Amino acid sequence: MQTSFIIKYVKKNCYLQAEFARIQQQFLFPKGQMMQLENGNHDYWQLDNLPNRLTLFRIVLIPVVLFCMLATKWATPVFFTSNKTYGIIAAIIFIFASITDFLDGHIARKKNIVTMFGSFLDPIADKFLVVSTLIMLLSLQRVPDWVVIVLVLREMYMMSLRLFAVHEGITVHVNDIGKWKTTFQMIAIPMLLIYQKWGWLDFPLLGLIFIFMATFLSLLSSIVYSFHLVAKIKDKMLAAVKLRQQQKREKMHHEP
Repeated sequence: MQTSFIIKYVKKNCYLQAEFARIQQQFLFPKGQMMQLENGNHDYWQLDNLPNRLTLFRIVLIPVVLFCMLATKWATPVFFTSNKTYGIIAAIIFIFASITDFLDGHIARKKNIVTMFGSFLDPIADKFLVVSTLIMLLSLQRVPDWVVIVLVLREMYMMSLRLFAVHEGITVHVNDIGKWKTTFQMIAIPMLLIYQKWGWLDFPLLGLIFIFMATFLSLLSSIVYSFHLVAKIKDKMLAAVKLRQQQKREKMHHEP
């Protein structure tokens, strides 16, 4: 009786392990990544490299930016510094963090450094920085609530589409509208962090104008990306149908 139970348990456990391996291969290591693993590219698992260090450093800067933003609304000065100064500090750190986002991608492409850790963490670090800053700007009443809702939901929507595209082995290139959206957003957020008037420079007004433009372009770019993804899916389905028809004709041709 015990032997029978042990055999059933082992069989069930082996089945679950096989299913887990299949799901892991399908979802965590799509196509191109699996080829690197099968070819023995152990660098793909590397954690300690310059792009990954820059990504982790960017994540470490996020609570610093949030602290500086909180300090701007405290009644008393913090560390003998004017509260308005913390808005400037937050803007400088945010710009520096955004530059590290560009640098780690540039270095990774130039030196052909592709790791699982970097592929997973780099886009998430960027989203953490932008989304957390937008939510804090909303709490400071510097941006309308609908703007934050649209931008945050758009980021979630686009990340879901990109994960789906990777899983299906579909490549959809980033359109220029999305690049302009990111540019306007990265200009708007430091202005809204400073939130002061310097002579003829009205940062609150300019920041709102740029964030409105980024919001409009974010919606437009997500629509364009969706249409391109749907077109790629249709092409893949059509190619699969043609392949099955060709295989069927070849099978009928070889049959006596």
